[in-house]
Amino acid sequence: MTPEPGIARRELRLRILSMILPITAESVLQMTAGFISMAIIGNKSTMAVVALGLGSRITQIVWALFRGIATGASVFVAQAHGAGNPDRVRKVIVQTLLSATVIVTLLGILIYWQAPRLLGLFDPEPELTGSAALYLRTVLFGLPFMVITLVAAGAMQGMGNAKTPMKIALIMNFANVILGYALIYGRLGRAIPSVMGAALALAISQLIAAALSIYALCRRDGVLSPVGAARLWRLNIREVRDIYRVGIPTSFEHVFWQIAALILTRIILSYGETSLAAYQLGLQAESISYTPAAGFGIAATALIGQRLGAGQGELARTYFSEITKYTLFVTVCTALLLLLFPAPIMGLLTKEPEVIAIGAQYLFIMGLVQLPQNLSGVLSGALRGAGFTRVPMVVAGLGLWGVRIPLAFVLTGCFHMGITAIWIVLGLDLVFRFILSLILYRTKNIYRNAVILSR
Repeated sequence: MTPEPGIARRELRLRILSMILPITAESVLQMTAGFISMAIIGNKSTMAVVALGLGSRITQIVWALFRGIATGASVFVAQAHGAGNPDRVRKVIVQTLLSATVIVTLLGILIYWQAPRLLGLFDPEPELTGSAALYLRTVLFGLPFMVITLVAAGAMQGMGNAKTPMKIALIMNFANVILGYALIYGRLGRAIPSVMGAALALAISQLIAAALSIYALCRRDGVLSPVGAARLWRLNIREVRDIYRVGIPTSFEHVFWQIAALILTRIILSYGETSLAAYQLGLQAESISYTPAAGFGIAATALIGQRLGAGQGELARTYFSEITKYTLFVTVCTALLLLLFPAPIMGLLTKEPEVIAIGAQYLFIMGLVQLPQNLSGVLSGALRGAGFTRVPMVVAGLGLWGVRIPLAFVLTGCFHMGITAIWIVLGLDLVFRFILSLILYRTKNIYRNAVILSR
């Protein structure tokens, strides 16, 4: 007997909310912690903000690579979980953890020895290079822990468990803020430089998060608790290859973003360190809008992947429709904050009038394009859940390298326009990618042509 439509729709919405609310809360926690941490540093030293921004550009490329791999694992887990295949779920999690930890450790060693040369891509002043290298080399010790947390969170979210990653994020971000404040302002003894304090706080908080993530997976009621057999903890190249085949396109998508950010950072730095500081702080402030909505894309990947794995295409379509409605509501509310209060929001992060003025322009323009940006995230999440991980990569590549970077070079290099032109280019890129994502989403007909990975 078919359940009453009204009841079915309420149950569906409750399931969506059980995913979206913890993921959104986790994103808001990360945004809030980043906001507070940046305020702690920004009110101490503008130079420290710039150094942290340069160092973060390198680590964000590493994050991008492994965020994609974690997403690939999450898609596998979601479809296998929806198909009722727990053995497949366990294999995917273990193989992703093993392979990713080995790779990130080797990559971290390489970056450590080449830190000054990598930072030289931005052509910073010698003093700034030294500070950024100190930050970069310190946070590298936390990269393996970051990757473990990423993979574990993706796996748990793929199975519909968004609450545990949220709790871990709460503890990690609380530790990051408290440790950062204590180290920078000398609450644990002698104060240490802002850059070093921020880096140490981040690395230690990532260690705490990784330990909690492993515990959550391996505890008595965790997904890895019945593993027992040591064979599952041996590297299986064939399994790893399949996971990475799905995850690498998402890695490239994120890496495209980060490489474009490197180039854009250098362009912005040509306007002076004040402009770069405004951009760095503006990105943090903009997260008031895009960070909560980012959870909707993750939820779309997990929930749509589960339903497609279970062969329920029409139910997956309904999930997409409901998630889109929630995204619209949240984005309208948060975008209004950026449009109506750009200067006061920037004023929470710095007391420098010029930084506030430049950053407020950035926030206002970004407020205008939050809706296409956040809806693009949901479209990409749905495509990933259906196994089409290459499509978001193509969209990102065309937007970043066909619109954002070329226009930024033309407007600044050929027409010598001001920094506001860069902010406008960013907005045009976001609109272009939304339109392209929508076209490809409709073209693929993902609910009938999904790539089922759990078979």
